Amino acid sequence: MKHITFYLDFVAPYAYLSFEEMPSLLMGLSYCVHYKPIQPPPIHTHAAAPDALHNESAARTSMYQHAQSLAHSKAIAFEVPAMQLCDGTYFLRLALASDAQGLPNRYVCETVFRHLWASGGDPTDSQRLQHLQTQLPALHTDIHSAEVQAQLHAHKAQAQACGVVQVPSLEVDGKVFSGLDALPRLRNYLDAA
Repeated sequence: MKHITFYLDFVAPYAYLSFEEMPSLLMGLSYCVHYKPIQPPPIHTHAAAPDALHNESAARTSMYQHAQSLAHSKAIAFEVPAMQLCDGTYFLRLALASDAQGLPNRYVCETVFRHLWASGGDPTDSQRLQHLQTQLPALHTDIHSAEVQAQLHAHKAQAQACGVVQVPSLEVDGKVFSGLDALPRLRNYLDAA
């Protein structure tokens, strides 16, 4: 059985698409997955560009449209949120707090991802956030606890140590597969192993 570590950020649409595709693309293989929510490095824009923020917003909108097109071609539920998602810290902390070791299970990750990407609307709306929490198992600890902060830092350090620079990234046998085509490349590697 292969052990796969899936580094993800819930506000990353391509991480959501990879998460949804993983069961079908790895069908027939013996594997287990550890989901590790991380905060990827921030997007840096050139400080001298007066329209840097506008360009970043336009790039994010384009990415959302591309992800939506990909999702629809693969029959994955996808609705662009009513607001641009820049900071997913709350959702990372929520998932980490669901498990004593900071390793949320597939159900928790699926519930958070679908809250953000499968229903449109404002995912930060207080009533929707309350509903999200009722769908999840009882939290192991408070999302603002030092324990959760330490787990978030530990996951990021582990990701950096194995060379993760973006999400989604999947690590197995010390090899990292990143980006949109991570899953097909991982499947090819596992088939050949």
